[in-house]
Amino acid sequence: QVQLVESGGGLVQAGGSRRLSCAASGGTFSRYCMGWFRQAPGKDREFVGAIRWSAGSTYYADVVMGRFTISRDNAKNTVLLQMNSLKPEDTAVYYCAAAANILAKVTATDEYSYWGQGTQVTVSS
Repeated sequence: QVQLVESGGGLVQAGGSRRLSCAASGGTFSRYCMGWFRQAPGKDREFVGAIRWSAGSTYYADVVMGRFTISRDNAKNTVLLQMNSLKPEDTAVYYCAAAANILAKVTATDEYSYWGQGTQVTVSS
């Protein structure tokens, strides 16, 4: 059974950086696309970016392009979200998710089958 566990959330000042981790277990992740989403209070969950595990190729939402970077550590079965130049509007619960689709760009929540519990990131102004 696939399990995803996020960590690394917390409070950070605007302009600062934070790195989130997603520990993955219970699956053959070379066959998956791993995505990051976020959800702010009162808003829908939105796509942040994703990585195709086997190829290492990434794609991002325009709102985080150039500030956020996704990578994976094969040895630790972990996906990382490096967030730089953080803004107050980046405040949200951040979720890691897995989708068994590596051919297309997977950006919709209903395309992802497995989800972590989320980790809160708060950016103060």
